[in-house]
Amino acid sequence: MSEPQGVSSLGTAGAAPPVVAVIGRPNVGKSALFNRIVGSESAIVTETAGTTRDRHFALADWAGRAFYLVDTGGLVEDSSLPMDVEIRRQVQLAIDEADLLLFVVDARSGIHPSDRAIVDLLRATDRPWLLVANKVDDPDSADFYEFYELGAGEPIPVSAANGKQSGDLLDEIVKAIPQVDTDDAHTELRVAVVGRPNVGKSSFVNRLLGEERLVVSDIAGTTRDAIDTPLRYHSRDFVFIDTAGLRRQSRVDEDIEFYSTLRTRRAIERADICILVLDATLGLEVQDLKIANLAWENGRGLIIVVNKWDIAEKDERTSAKFEKEAEERVPFLKWVPFVFSSALTGQRVHKVLDLLLEVDAERHKRVDTADVNVVLEQLLARRQPPQAAGREVKLNYATQAEVAPPVIVVFGSEPALVQEHYVRFLHNGFRAAFGFLGNPLRIVLRRKN
Repeated sequence: MSEPQGVSSLGTAGAAPPVVAVIGRPNVGKSALFNRIVGSESAIVTETAGTTRDRHFALADWAGRAFYLVDTGGLVEDSSLPMDVEIRRQVQLAIDEADLLLFVVDARSGIHPSDRAIVDLLRATDRPWLLVANKVDDPDSADFYEFYELGAGEPIPVSAANGKQSGDLLDEIVKAIPQVDTDDAHTELRVAVVGRPNVGKSSFVNRLLGEERLVVSDIAGTTRDAIDTPLRYHSRDFVFIDTAGLRRQSRVDEDIEFYSTLRTRRAIERADICILVLDATLGLEVQDLKIANLAWENGRGLIIVVNKWDIAEKDERTSAKFEKEAEERVPFLKWVPFVFSSALTGQRVHKVLDLLLEVDAERHKRVDTADVNVVLEQLLARRQPPQAAGREVKLNYATQAEVAPPVIVVFGSEPALVQEHYVRFLHNGFRAAFGFLGNPLRIVLRRKN
């Protein structure tokens, strides 16, 4: 049992899963293949062509290798229908963002003119791809051999409907996707600047780097079309992970929002600390809260920068009121530092670097076991855990088991019977004593001995 804002299982910073996009003409079984790989029915599958008009993505895993799988709408070339034009824009965004493409064809209906057009599209990109012949119930048949004519590589037979050969396809996928950095021993502090589109993320980073640029060069990042920028400050190396560089090939807000979400997830997974940038003129919106939750649940440090503070309507108590209202909506924001800033004027931008160092120190702070148990005794003196199922619940001792983010383990007689509200009581007590500013704290209960 742990606090609601605990640590997810996605692991430590530094390894962002690659992106695999599924493309093809309508009704070849792309969504069925998507569902088969991710093991769910999250994409709608019907017999009607064009059911998938937007994109869906999910985290998949095979042989210990994680990757994001993106489902796309069916490509129809040379069509001027508004829906078909929109789908082409969406698919182009998927291609731009992907590390690997799965080009799906229908083995039952054979080669279609649209298949040839998609091959031409693939050749114009610099992305690797695999040719997947779907609806092959018998891999020993010759039903799919004609697809060699496309010159798009060796077709991989699969049946998304019944799962035949799906394991072989997944083997080929993990061979083709890039290896990610799994070295958790990085010494630099990795910072992801995240937030909704058009809140001023790029302006904020540019102002930050412009004021304190000591050692700066462009390094190709793991995320497509993003730039990781190093900076040295107070003898500490930072790497700022860029999430703002979406190619504006589509004017449709939903497309930008979708890929902003995907990029934000990947950036958070690579980061130690996230800076969530808000627009002071708009306030705290639902998407801001989703991003904050995502960072917190993944065990990342968090700082909230309220940008455009110079033009927001305010009085002398507005910043405190802003923080209070945010905490009322999301209680864990009580433990997150806020900076009210302006990328345009530079107001309080410099403060963020010092705050990053402070949050990182809190992230790696280790409290002596004796001090943890003193606080536990004080909490137990104030309030004992309530009985449950007619049994007495006793908590005996505690220790800090992990850092980055911190985890405190409490040992007792009946850990499974400790109620969630009492875990929150322990959490708040340890927070009051030890702080851990800007970082999620997980409370774990285990049976003594």
